[in-house]
Order: sequence, then structure tokens, then C-alpha cells
Amino acid sequence: MHISLEALKRLQLDEVWWLVSPQNPLKSRQGMAGLKERFDSAQMMATHPRIVVSAIETQLGTRYTADTLAALQRRFTQTRFVWLMGADNLAQFDRWKFWQKLMYCAPIAVLDREGYSNKALRGTAAQRMERWRIAAEKAGLLADMETPAWVYLPIRRHPASSTAIRAEGRWQV
Repeated sequence: MHISLEALKRLQLDEVWWLVSPQNPLKSRQGMAGLKERFDSAQMMATHPRIVVSAIETQLGTRYTADTLAALQRRFTQTRFVWLMGADNLAQFDRWKFWQKLMYCAPIAVLDREGYSNKALRGTAAQRMERWRIAAEKAGLLADMETPAWVYLPIRRHPASSTAIRAEGRWQV
């Protein structure tokens, strides 16, 4: 099952907003497809009506996740947000600009990724956030929790990166 569908179900979300970033500051531009190509690819893969693909960061003029989430919260004042990320991102979360600020912006759900579980959960960010971690069985309560709060969701894992999955045209894994 696709991670967005898994997140909808396990976290009891109304929608998942798939934000296609203009450029990840931690990734090289070399070899990365352009924004339009990545957006179009995401739209082709996001066939569920409750998965909304957006490139809103270009409109907001934000570069860092914490700034993007803060801008979204100012714009959508009646919306409760949960930040979704893969375990590969949790493993390097402490390298993100303003990562500690992000913990207080919205609850965070981390979805398991093949080869990253141990590294992610033993990483600096996970260790510092451990006291705010909730059990996976309580994931449906996350959206209503005060921050900081986070959950690690073990899911059926797929070893390929999101880039490789898009390149192969696979989605339902």
C-alpha cells in the first residue's frame, strides 16, 4: 500500500498534501528532475481523491520545511497539520535547518523505510525527541495532540527510493 494511503488510514487524516519541493537544500541539483516533471509525476501517481499534490512552496517563497509549515498554518488557520516523513529523513533530521522548531509546529509521523529503521531511531533527532514519541497503536490521535508529539509507523516497506519508484512508474507497492 502506498505510504500516503497508509498515513490516511493509520493517522485518520482527512487528506494528505503531497508537497513537491522546488529543491531540497540537502540534495544536489545535479541529476534531479525539474519541478514540473516531478510535479507531473506525483500527480500521475496520486490517484486517490484525498491525496492532493501541490507545489505551494513556490507560491509561499519558502525553502525550509519549518518555514513552509508555519506559512501553511498562517494561511489555513482551521486546518490541523501532521508532518509526514520517511525514516530516511528522520535519520538526517538533525541536519535540517530549524528542525527543532519544526517539532513544535505540528505533530510528526515517521513512516518506516527499508534500511533506515535502526539508523533513524538511533539518530540524534529521534534520541532527542524520544520523550514525545507515542505508540504506533495511538497514531490516530496524533493530529489532535499538542506539540511536540511524534509517532514511528512500521509499515510494509519498499526498498526503493521515491525517486526510483517514480522513475519506474510504480506507485502501489
